[in-house]
Amino acid sequence: MNQVRGISRRALVAGALGLSGAAVLHTEPAVAAPAGQDWPQWRGAGRDGVWKETGLLEKFPPGQLARRWSVPVGNGYSGPTVADGRVYLTDRVVEPVEQERIHCFDSESGKTLWSHAYARDYKGLSYPDGPRTAVTVHDGRAYFLGAMGDFHCYDSVSGKVIWRRDLRADYQIRLLEWGIAAAPLIVENLVIVLVGGQPGACVVALDRRTGEERWKALEDPASYAAPILIRQAGRPVLVCWTGDRVVGLNPQSGQTYWAQPFPRRRWVIGISTPVVERDRLFVTSAIDGALMLRLPPDRLAVEKLWERRGPTDRETDALQSLISTPALVGDYVYGVDYLGELRCLKAETGDRVWEHANLMPRHQWATAHLVRNGDRWWIFNERGELILARLSPQGYQEISRAKLLDPTTGQLPQRGGVCWSHPAFAYRHIFARNDAELVCASLAK
Repeated sequence: MNQVRGISRRALVAGALGLSGAAVLHTEPAVAAPAGQDWPQWRGAGRDGVWKETGLLEKFPPGQLARRWSVPVGNGYSGPTVADGRVYLTDRVVEPVEQERIHCFDSESGKTLWSHAYARDYKGLSYPDGPRTAVTVHDGRAYFLGAMGDFHCYDSVSGKVIWRRDLRADYQIRLLEWGIAAAPLIVENLVIVLVGGQPGACVVALDRRTGEERWKALEDPASYAAPILIRQAGRPVLVCWTGDRVVGLNPQSGQTYWAQPFPRRRWVIGISTPVVERDRLFVTSAIDGALMLRLPPDRLAVEKLWERRGPTDRETDALQSLISTPALVGDYVYGVDYLGELRCLKAETGDRVWEHANLMPRHQWATAHLVRNGDRWWIFNERGELILARLSPQGYQEISRAKLLDPTTGQLPQRGGVCWSHPAFAYRHIFARNDAELVCASLAK
């Protein structure tokens, strides 16, 4: 069992108090929201890995990137989210008892505004380092879905619990080996989760204000991939990559519009988020390969453009990512393959245009997160380095690279540890975590 690092005695005592269900570590909640763009959910405001702020630095200064602040946290795979001047992060502690926790920090100072903890053992969960899902913040509320199915809705300012659900009990969830990892998605009056419940509850939509069920859909097993919302034929479509297929649903009713089988070779391993550009939709799996779909613009349907996979996990074709979500830009796909190579593909065929092998050391499950900002890319790799680069069909052009965090061994004990959590980019800053600390560093020019 993983041991907690960097946790103060005060935090442990406060965590124990959290067993009562009340918010703890409460301080003054009033903060002034900085000017700039929020990062209120998984992969940013549009859930698309795009950061639109300007006025950013052109090159890193030599050495380690200077931090504005850092705070100790516990273990976890979840990345931070940022909204209205507050940073939200979840973690896990095992002493004095096993708990999942959510924290809210001031984005300017790192000061703790509130925290909430609740008892939760990870019995039967492989890779039990901590929560997987990023907190989703919307309309004054923060939604946290734990690795075992505990779902809480908080007042995002005070930390008060507005409602809670034990989804594992409510929906007889067939828990995957690595637990629940898909971040909640807000669609108008609903909060939608991919949990793999039964009967017919792979996807569940709850009233975001009360937590009451509004619909449930699909008999499929869940995957780890977060759902997204797109527009097709003038209508909103909820895209869910389940354990068996890619499905388009009516987000208000759960009705199936279309479905494309994507069979698994061995077990459910879909983690990276589906990505969309114009009339194309792309998903990638470390073992099952890559699938490119066409979305007809005039009707609710789907067509398979191509599907490719290599003969083994290490002999891959096209792009076979584990944790990293790729980017679909125009007629090209950019993404990190199973062993950590950065690849560019032709979107029309899946043919490889180029490969770059020096983003990070070559390892099984190597991970880097790509965030697009204009014509440049911010890439955070598993060694804790932040890279500024340009990606184009002509190749990879590295502009600058700086150290931000040290790898820790809770998420993965091999190769000296990793930094697998996706960072947040907001207010011209980066917010990133490992299993010991959450840090903030300025990226302003």
